[in-house]
Amino acid sequence: MKKFTLLFALLLSLGMLLAACGGAEDEDNANEGNNGDGAANEEEAGDFSAAMVTDIGGVDDKSFNQSAWEGLKAWGEENGFSKGEGFDYAQSNDKSEYIPNLSRLVRDEYDLIFGIGFELKEDLQKIADQNPDTNFALVDDMIDAPNGVSITFKEHIGSFLVGVAAAHKTSTNKLGFVGGIDSPLINKFESGFIAGAKSVNPDIEIEVEYAASFGDAAKGKIIASTMYDNGIDIIYHASGGTGNGVFNQAKDIKQNDPDRDIWVIGVDRDQYEEGAIGDHNVTLTSMVKRVDVAVQEVTNQAMNGEFPGGKTLEFGLEEDGIDVATTNSEAMTEEIINAVQEWEDKILDGEVEVPQTREETEAFIDAL
Repeated sequence: MKKFTLLFALLLSLGMLLAACGGAEDEDNANEGNNGDGAANEEEAGDFSAAMVTDIGGVDDKSFNQSAWEGLKAWGEENGFSKGEGFDYAQSNDKSEYIPNLSRLVRDEYDLIFGIGFELKEDLQKIADQNPDTNFALVDDMIDAPNGVSITFKEHIGSFLVGVAAAHKTSTNKLGFVGGIDSPLINKFESGFIAGAKSVNPDIEIEVEYAASFGDAAKGKIIASTMYDNGIDIIYHASGGTGNGVFNQAKDIKQNDPDRDIWVIGVDRDQYEEGAIGDHNVTLTSMVKRVDVAVQEVTNQAMNGEFPGGKTLEFGLEEDGIDVATTNSEAMTEEIINAVQEWEDKILDGEVEVPQTREETEAFIDAL
């Protein structure tokens, strides 16, 4: 009887053990089935990394580079990463640092590397050709490589619309444009702005000046000072960190003469905060270029195995890549916003073709 009882107990224990093992295995299989996609996505994200190299404007230029970094950082945080662990940037303080920065990120085995700005084109092309197993993206120019994607924007259209806003806001009929480097890209900003303002008032005067730098705030301040002294009351800048000087000069004038109407039109990001001075704000509006959206979208595509290598992506109004900021509700009145919307509708409907070069702008103005 004792032997039978002992045998029964052993069999019972063995059965419970097998049941427990089977249950655990079933539970693991169930978890794998329920969370298979999520686990796969986590693993996929965990194995993927992205980084960017700034131009000399720097990651805190409150403009172009900063917008790109915000997009990459948003992507990283969405996937549970932190700076240096899954995403990062390399700061360039001089053109000579582009190649070393790009090379370091390649050695660090980042899967996707962005070059922020057209000035990186030649160096990024060279590094992409030398490293076919790494994906690259160039913002604001075109790279010719199967492992590279070109990210461009319709800056001329956004600039046209802020030109319309400026033409409705000016009280002196004198506007200014401050560019960083005189180049085909920045000429798009200049051309669109002039065309937009002239479409509203062909008699408006527009002074154009280039600082030959995207990182010289002191030069931007000097240019702005001369323009404001000449009766210009609104300056649109497309000059990266150089534009900080334009804002500083406008704020200095406003602080000394609070009743004077003095304005700056920001670029790339909504630069409303850059115009704050006491109870006033000198930022009329900003031509918002959603570099952050483009960077985030391309990074997601690459992570998901859908990297658009060899292609050129263009972001405009239809892709929510271009916008006109209305944050300063006191300056951007309902009348101005409605006028901007009317011209935007004309552009989207194909009634207006916005010029992209100085030659096209001359022809556009002649046809008004």
